[in-house]
Amino acid sequence: MRKIVLIFVLWTGCFSILFGKPNQVLPFQVGTAKVDITPSSENFSGIVSSVRDHLFCRAIVIKNDMTSAALISIDHVMISDEFYEEAILLIGEETGIPFQNIIIAASHTHSGLKEDEISVSFVVDAVKQAKEKLQPASVSYGTGLSYININRDVIDQETGLWKQGPNYEGLSDKTVAVITFRSKLGKPIAIYYNYAMHANTMFMSGTLSADFPGETSKYIEEYYGNGVVALFSSGAAGDQNPISTVPMEEAVHAMTEALISNGKAKNFGEALMIGLFGRIKIDLDKIDPGILERQSQMVTSLGQILGEEVIRVTKMPQNIDSKISIYGANKIITCPGRKRLDIGREGAPGTYIDGDPIDIKLSVLRIGDIAIAGVNAEVYSAIGQAVKEGSPLMKTIFSSIANGSSKSGYIPNDDAFQRYTFQVLNSSLKPNFAERSIIDGLVEMIEKSSL
Repeated sequence: MRKIVLIFVLWTGCFSILFGKPNQVLPFQVGTAKVDITPSSENFSGIVSSVRDHLFCRAIVIKNDMTSAALISIDHVMISDEFYEEAILLIGEETGIPFQNIIIAASHTHSGLKEDEISVSFVVDAVKQAKEKLQPASVSYGTGLSYININRDVIDQETGLWKQGPNYEGLSDKTVAVITFRSKLGKPIAIYYNYAMHANTMFMSGTLSADFPGETSKYIEEYYGNGVVALFSSGAAGDQNPISTVPMEEAVHAMTEALISNGKAKNFGEALMIGLFGRIKIDLDKIDPGILERQSQMVTSLGQILGEEVIRVTKMPQNIDSKISIYGANKIITCPGRKRLDIGREGAPGTYIDGDPIDIKLSVLRIGDIAIAGVNAEVYSAIGQAVKEGSPLMKTIFSSIANGSSKSGYIPNDDAFQRYTFQVLNSSLKPNFAERSIIDGLVEMIEKSSL
């Protein structure tokens, strides 16, 4: 795999930065594409035995007379830094789009492909196809609310220990942010929407699925027709689950029991790793089909509910801009790291020593008066909300799992490090550094986009 060498201007402190140049407000064009990345059945791996729904790479290209940009969404759990770097290099060579103006967001589906099963060519092809379909456009922004997500860090009422479960009192951002690109006739061309919720409903189902992001995008695209493409990006969902995970939990229990009884896994933890990264097939006939059907029904329900809210937002009265500037920036921040010495999923404090410093990539893409702020990791809700509240632009979207994957693991807010959940225990970050660095870094980048 080819790697791109990014030359950054050294800035003060312990991070590097590259900014684009603010440019003129000009008429612009938009093109879209959707590329099917679903493998054929003979290429299934892991515990996959069937396809519930197809996986896609979707792209929106935005271009004015000065520069261009690309918004890309891929139905995948998380892309690596190597994948991202090769993708932006090839996109630049094939289309001329500056790398700092590209945001590649993984949908974070837990039932998609493995990294080595996805070709960078899918991403490049989607962008090239989108560029070929450029047409004069306008853009608008709106927000709605959806109550299908919930905070997932909770204290067990029986044991008094931290665990993953529905926390009805916990912090949760219900915002659905929607960018709508329209043709000269005012008809939607593309819809970019953002919501903070884990795409884990189909986890360990043995079925390939784009989960609720794929279902939502399909619902929107079928509603509008005429080739409309709907792209999903995940908000700050590090501590956010679907409102109900019972079907998924039942599937996980059944699948892990099958893996252990078949001798494919020694324990629950090993079975989970097989579910995420394994290459072992098991006999799904031993799993109650009713459990798998409930998982699938839940995805359909979540997709329709969220899809209806996105559609509602697109129809709300909004300011529509037919002239925009395009601006992109990337920055690397470095935070102190730690290394865990013990094991245990959740409930008790971990033991740590100092680890290697951790790099976190921040990205900002400004489209007119709309800013998309990205982080290449799973970020807790409090951090995403603080970025939006601190931004000088009212129209600010927070996109996590964007432009690669940090070695940080989850990025909890500082207060959350007191909760002994699996996300916190397995974070490679020391407490009290990343939250402020991310917030200040992104807000400053958005401020500079106005200069």
